[in-house]
Amino acid sequence: MDDIRFAVLGTGGIGRRTLEVATHRDGLTPVAACDRNGVAIDHGGLDVDELLDATEGNIASGPADDPDATDGSSDLRSDGGAAAGGVKQHGEQAGIVASDQGRETETPIDDVIAEADEIDAVLMALPNLEHDFIPRVAQRFADADYEGVLIDVLKRSRVIGMLEDREERLVDAGITFVCGAGATPGLLTGAAALAAQSFVEIESVEIWWGVGLKSGYEDNRGTVREDIAHLDGYDIESAREMSEAEIEALIDEHDGRLEFDDMEHADDVLLERAGVCDAEDVTVGGILDVRQDEKPTTTTVSVTGRTFDGETGTNTFQLDDATSMEANVNGPAIGYLKAAVLRNRAGDYGVYGPAELMPTF
Repeated sequence: MDDIRFAVLGTGGIGRRTLEVATHRDGLTPVAACDRNGVAIDHGGLDVDELLDATEGNIASGPADDPDATDGSSDLRSDGGAAAGGVKQHGEQAGIVASDQGRETETPIDDVIAEADEIDAVLMALPNLEHDFIPRVAQRFADADYEGVLIDVLKRSRVIGMLEDREERLVDAGITFVCGAGATPGLLTGAAALAAQSFVEIESVEIWWGVGLKSGYEDNRGTVREDIAHLDGYDIESAREMSEAEIEALIDEHDGRLEFDDMEHADDVLLERAGVCDAEDVTVGGILDVRQDEKPTTTTVSVTGRTFDGETGTNTFQLDDATSMEANVNGPAIGYLKAAVLRNRAGDYGVYGPAELMPTF
């Protein structure tokens, strides 16, 4: 495979770790990265170490702009949420503009799109606190006639339909879009698809995850906020408007452990898209502990079904407790990215889920 030049939109926890993990994989050159305040572009390859060092503890965040804006002014809204202005800004320059490679801009995504002819793939590590934000960003790439790969690690089931509504435009532009390419959905969705091969009929798919996030909490406040939206009594809108103090109070109320049952996770519709099972047969839940690095529970995928000879059994896939959230999100995301580039170069365009496009190492 020829060298893949890729960009990262968003430099919170997922974006930063994507750049870092890429330095451990062959055939990948990060050439662009952006956050809400700035952009860094070097088609010869970014200096990842310098960029990460310069932005450590200095992630650009601030109040959300108009979510309906189409002129780029709402690009990369706060990783911390609408009420989190000032969080994680610890220098005169916030985020990428603190790097020697960065420059300030009010339209970071548009600036990357303007360079997209020399970019093979784009990983969108963007906030998912407006349901249609990532689909609208994909539309902007398509409208600019970008031909290449788009990857995201989104979680919400309903977003898949928004991408499917845009699939014809993505195909016309020459875009291969892989949605839900992180841990869950992503790695665990693919594991479920493999585990299902033993059966001729699937009765249930149960995904149960555990994440310990103490060391990465500062860089992953947006992820925590998005997870809160899955709790009983909360939704995307209410979670987005919570202040940092309100989030801290909620975490304290639960002693740092948030437990989720029957989440609206895209694994269900992505497994249905792949013909593995009906969406209603999939359940996703887990435990997030923001006060310790150790996983509060082992991450497992259990697929129960009937074999061709009439036996009922359960295949179980388990992640080692030593593997971090970052490793299980960003490793698979890069694998899916590489596999999607092969598809794109072969002229295979459209929207794919992880169970339809297995990652390559």
